[in-house]
Amino acid sequence: MSKSLSEMIKNGAKIVDVRSTEEFEDEHFPGAVNIPVNEIQKRMPELGEKEAPIIMYCASGSRSAFAARTAASAGYKNVMNAGGLSDMPGN
Repeated sequence: MSKSLSEMIKNGAKIVDVRSTEEFEDEHFPGAVNIPVNEIQKRMPELGEKEAPIIMYCASGSRSAFAARTAASAGYKNVMNAGGLSDMPGN
């Protein structure tokens, strides 16, 4: 992906936290929506347009990698795995 994470966020990318609801409630990136990785398949319509930029993160990057692959397999074209919450800009 050519755009940087910060650029994508600044330009309005959808930010998806794929950690558990409890992890999300404890702490999350500002503006992120919570779709736990085990719900990603059934909640795919919440990701929006298939061409729109989407950033996914979790705690370490493994759950978000799985979620990003799942979304890409479903036809989402601009999905970035940002890794863990600590990898997000400003954290």
